[in-house]
Amino acid sequence: MRLLTTPADANLSSSKLSLSLATTPEEVREVQRLRYKVFIETMNLSALANAEGLDKDEFDDYCDHLIVRDNKTLSVVGTYRVMSPHAARRMGKFYSEQEFDLSRLDNIRNSICEAGRACIHPDYRSGAVIMLLWAGIADFMRRERCDYLMGCASVSLADGGHNAAALYHAFRENNMAPQEYSVTPHTAFPIEEREAGHQPQVPPLLRGYLRSGAWVCGEPAWDPDFHSADFFLLLPLAKLDGRYARHYLKESRAA
Repeated sequence: MRLLTTPADANLSSSKLSLSLATTPEEVREVQRLRYKVFIETMNLSALANAEGLDKDEFDDYCDHLIVRDNKTLSVVGTYRVMSPHAARRMGKFYSEQEFDLSRLDNIRNSICEAGRACIHPDYRSGAVIMLLWAGIADFMRRERCDYLMGCASVSLADGGHNAAALYHAFRENNMAPQEYSVTPHTAFPIEEREAGHQPQVPPLLRGYLRSGAWVCGEPAWDPDFHSADFFLLLPLAKLDGRYARHYLKESRAA
């Protein structure tokens, strides 16, 4: 199902990008191959390497997969995985529930859409791809009648976790969710073991969530497979920053 097609810069002025939802098993495999290249090969996660060259899990069969293609090469250059409340009921849980206790969100569970596995090819990180993906998420949420977007944003632990700890301390000052929306990690990243005073560096995906108005809902979880600290974020559409709301919802209406 085609959601949106629009011209956009992709590091080459002659390129055009298009946004769609994966509708065939082969398109899902294209998504999984891109994720493998970015998440496993680029990050040298040898423990997750496989002969198929696919990054996949049991949630892929229950989720929708947003695809951004370069219309010139037809290559998949960006993707986002989205899960509706209905899909989560069929699966039995949201992906985030593997890392966090979400029981405090039970009262809004049927109006939450989950986004994850954001992935953009290194040659297409000028901003155009992520803007298309966010427009696709906005359209998906509107069709599913969801009022909240949730997801996890990963912070690399390659520096020993000092940046993750610094980010958490910074978020406690300005970005924490109200208590009624707080979540608890099943395996918390040990913040207290890291030195204070480190200057936080915010990864682009996490920065985008925060600029849109998202809350950080508690301490990060430790993901040993991807060697990351994962922050749980919740974005109420009612809180969506006006500039971003106008842009994303305008783009989604063009779908």
